[in-house]
Amino acid sequence: MKKALTVEEQIERLVKRGMIMDWDLEKTKEILLDIGYYRLGFYWNPFEIDKEHNLAEGTKFSDVVKLYYLDFNLRSILTKYINRIEINLRTKVIYEVSNQYKEDPTWFTNPEYMSDKYISSIDTKLYTDNFKESNQQINLHHKNHRNDKYAPIWKTFEYITFGYLVFAFNSLKDIELQNLISKKHYSLNNLKTFKNFIITIKFIRNICAHGGVLYDINLPKSIYKIPKVKFNNNNNQSLDASLKVIHFITGSISPNRQNDFEKDIDNLFTEHKDNNVLSKIVTDRIGYKYKNT
Repeated sequence: MKKALTVEEQIERLVKRGMIMDWDLEKTKEILLDIGYYRLGFYWNPFEIDKEHNLAEGTKFSDVVKLYYLDFNLRSILTKYINRIEINLRTKVIYEVSNQYKEDPTWFTNPEYMSDKYISSIDTKLYTDNFKESNQQINLHHKNHRNDKYAPIWKTFEYITFGYLVFAFNSLKDIELQNLISKKHYSLNNLKTFKNFIITIKFIRNICAHGGVLYDINLPKSIYKIPKVKFNNNNNQSLDASLKVIHFITGSISPNRQNDFEKDIDNLFTEHKDNNVLSKIVTDRIGYKYKNT
């Protein structure tokens, strides 16, 4: 098992592997003690040339850190817009399904409407004692309505995760209701495509939420191809393909926000266009295509 290294030993090891330390020593130490040697390793990985982690000639510490911050800022942008999508999807599911089952404000617990797998998860994964105690409005509801086993959908679903929301949507037995939401609110006539897009967004959301590495992901499942969404180089498993899906769904919610999203992404990548090292990662690994190129 490897032993821990002091920051001075970390710098020495990087230099031996070919890293050019183009910042002063104190700044370099500050970065390593702030971000961490192991986490930064994900960002000098593109420059490694062998199993011993030796680096390509000319690899600069500053470029590694710039790549880290590009990834960091990309997560921030995506989190902002995915949150908008999550809130919108939650609102549409609550609205459309609740108006279909007006007499049952806890329709999400009704086996007549929801799949058996979903129903069996409610008390173990969703409506646990901790869920009732830790969410203020749910806790207050049960204090005021002691005979209710569950709070109504519009209260309960404000506190569920995006993953559980997607699970609930996919568990609706009424496929026509699912189709209604897909067609009416997201301009997707093919329900399978809508579900594929939402699962893609959920995957990216989970990476962002846990501070994961984005720039070199390859989606585990291909994104469905439709005429409205064009993938660069026809690659439907790249990060850029995911950005295209988020762009499309955001446009179904608000054309203004869609324009904002496109500008935010373009501005972020354009910041690094003149850096040959980073721009190559942006185009080759992320799959993004610079405008006018």
